[in-house]
Amino acid sequence: MLHEKVPDTPVEVIVDLLTKAKGIAATCAAVPEELKTHLKKALDIASGLDDYLEKMTTKESEHLAELYEKTVSHDWDQVFKEGKTKFQLPKECITGHVEGQALKMLIHMSHARRVLEIGMFTGYGALSMAEGLPDDGCLVACELEPYLKEFAQPIFDKSPHGKKITVKTGPAMDTLKELVAAGDQFDMVFIDADKSNYINYYNFIMDNNLLTLQGVICVDNSLFKAKVYLKDTTDSNGLALREFNQFIANDPRVEQVIVPLRDGISLIRRVSVASTHLLSQANITDDEVFRGVQGRSILNRMRLDGKVAYVTGGGQGIGRGFAHALGEAGAKVAVVDMDRTKAQAVVKELFLKGVHAIPIKADISKSDDVQRMVDTIVSKWGAIHIACNNAGINKNSASEDTSLEEWDQTFNVNLRGTFMCCQAAGRVMLKQGYGKIINTASMASLIENHSERHYLQMEKRGTVLNLLKSGWYTKITPRQH
Repeated sequence: MLHEKVPDTPVEVIVDLLTKAKGIAATCAAVPEELKTHLKKALDIASGLDDYLEKMTTKESEHLAELYEKTVSHDWDQVFKEGKTKFQLPKECITGHVEGQALKMLIHMSHARRVLEIGMFTGYGALSMAEGLPDDGCLVACELEPYLKEFAQPIFDKSPHGKKITVKTGPAMDTLKELVAAGDQFDMVFIDADKSNYINYYNFIMDNNLLTLQGVICVDNSLFKAKVYLKDTTDSNGLALREFNQFIANDPRVEQVIVPLRDGISLIRRVSVASTHLLSQANITDDEVFRGVQGRSILNRMRLDGKVAYVTGGGQGIGRGFAHALGEAGAKVAVVDMDRTKAQAVVKELFLKGVHAIPIKADISKSDDVQRMVDTIVSKWGAIHIACNNAGINKNSASEDTSLEEWDQTFNVNLRGTFMCCQAAGRVMLKQGYGKIINTASMASLIENHSERHYLQMEKRGTVLNLLKSGWYTKITPRQH
């Protein structure tokens, strides 16, 4: 069902004006054909933009589509007449498909987990952002009108992402004060409420640290029908947003860019805490503790971008977990396993996450395999920064039943193999001047575990079960370079 649209964004206003100009030109013989041609081309360009963006933007979810249809087909004038809302709400207030997907993309890009929305309307923007949040993420929406919470909640309940949304009704500033009192902080704040209070909301957020250190503030309608920059603007909302935009532009605490998406979205982030202006405002110790080593935050310094790692026994269990963890942190990963099929399966998983990885079949109890493993990695990536020696076997036999063959197999992998991996990788690390060696083992090598058989069956780790029964254990402390 098509719904009549009124000009609400700068592009829509331009299209409306060009349409009227084209109509006038068509009825006036004095207008040169060349001018009519230019008018038509300008109208084609302007009128086709929004439709093209709609077509090329990832399709919205079925629940967002349902919410949009419910919003634009609702009789908001009648709702206001019946006294169900305090204000007359135009359906054009809805966020919409392209902007909703843009907000969802920003959530993904910023890795936000907690979002604050000031001004929800029917919840299209809230649900769009919720879809981008991780499963344990949350979005707190401030909405003045209780009717709008009732309107949106049935669709929130249908969506698997609706559980992430908490709607708080009443004046937004009251909710903000509650959040500050609770010590809450947010990775993203989206403001789309009463325009005259934008500055007040912004200052309260910044002055009370509601925004996390790396957080982003998104402000909707910052171009407001082009009235923020037209010299003859008299519209109160346009003037309020003009003042807000200038205030942000002059605020040394942040930097911003206004994106001309629909009616404009401002993206605002804190500048570095070590900026000259901020340092001049307070008596602080300006050192690496304050700035971060090399100007990088602790979480950023824990990244493994550019590093090369290998994981033995990486085809399953704990080794598979190590491979994913190292890859997610930014490292290139060699997945080493006796079973090539298992190693390849993990590499495929990592590829889907955008991680560079290779499978290597190797039996670490054999010195030739260990050296070939190291040579393959160095040949491929030029270095080994992280050696994760995780491979181990467990025969899980009683002490009195353990054969010498089982004993030799266990020690050849768990001790001899680990030593050979440390030695081969260590030579590379010594030459390059850097490296980390991580050797893993079960806690069962350090403690008496009366249910060790069941425990090791679940763990499938490579300490020697039969030695535990006699109370003997060993511990390997790897040399670190």
